Amino acid sequence: MTTFSKADHRHMARALKLAMNGLTTAHPNPRVGCVIVRDGEVVGEGWHRAAGEAHAEVNALAAAGDRASSATAYVTLEPCTKTGRTGPCTEALQRAGVAKVIFAVPDPSQHPEGRHTALEEAGIEVSSGLMQSEARKLNEGFLMRIGQGRPFVRLKVAASLDGATAMRNGQSRWITGEAARRDVQKLRAMSGAILTGIGTVLADDPLLTVRDTTLVLEQPIRAIVDSRLRMPAATRLVNQPGRTVVFCVEDAKRAPLVDAGVSVRRVASAAGGVDLPAVLRELADLEVNDVLVEAGPGLSGSLLAGGHVDELVIYQAPHMMGSETMGMFATPGRAELRDRTQLRILEVRSVGQDLRIVARPMPPLAHAED
Repeated sequence: MTTFSKADHRHMARALKLAMNGLTTAHPNPRVGCVIVRDGEVVGEGWHRAAGEAHAEVNALAAAGDRASSATAYVTLEPCTKTGRTGPCTEALQRAGVAKVIFAVPDPSQHPEGRHTALEEAGIEVSSGLMQSEARKLNEGFLMRIGQGRPFVRLKVAASLDGATAMRNGQSRWITGEAARRDVQKLRAMSGAILTGIGTVLADDPLLTVRDTTLVLEQPIRAIVDSRLRMPAATRLVNQPGRTVVFCVEDAKRAPLVDAGVSVRRVASAAGGVDLPAVLRELADLEVNDVLVEAGPGLSGSLLAGGHVDELVIYQAPHMMGSETMGMFATPGRAELRDRTQLRILEVRSVGQDLRIVARPMPPLAHAED
């Protein structure tokens, strides 16, 4: 097992910070940072900005120039061996004369035989696993899409202190304050797609876009679950920049939407509606790493009950809306307390006047014998 020094940790931490620069622009590629160090001195840094542009290693090597010879490269993701829109980073590292490569996490998109053997065969020392958990968290969606064939699903909810998301008449603007709504824009910018249901589209006519266009190079895909294809072609989100994709079971009424530029995808049905795992697989096929769900209690509850939610982000406002309201999730009833959905709280902090709670569902507890 490789032992890493304090300096190794410091340089990898810097590489991870550089990778964060691509948080809202690198997808569908992973967010990657690289630091080149020679004789204890940082001689080059780089990060990957966007698909089709130079990778982090290439940018760092360009900054280092001749000083990359005999240096150590710290990379947050295993250097690629494939030729895509850019050349293999392993070859760039070899040409530069790098003596050692330390990467945080393996790249599951590479063939097993193409791991770092190319570097080792060229005489480059290779170590891995440094700050692996931090690096995996940075690219959870990419790693999940490549490894499991579906995106990372983040479910966002805005609710009152008593758990209401809307009045019975559908009124919901605005439950949370402006600071929380700005924070949601960052979640949207981090995502390859924003997923909602037809009920939300018909009730609210949302845009589902990132308002601050400086955060993104292109708008996330607007993905709509609409089993009977009820969405009107005149709805506002159809006319926004970027792609709109509708997932349905019945597609007889597709022509007006297709004429308006909407991609209509027919998927399998389940429980009288759209098969949600099939929707997620379709989004993975569209190279979506991270999905942000902004939906009503029906779709949100179905995703949660089906085990398709990886993380919840709940914005809770300091007011009470009473009993004549809609709740966060419409899920199957549970007769026993032991059947509740367990969550692991990762973060609780204030965002303006509201609370922001980040939590992840936990595996069901094994029931002890009475």
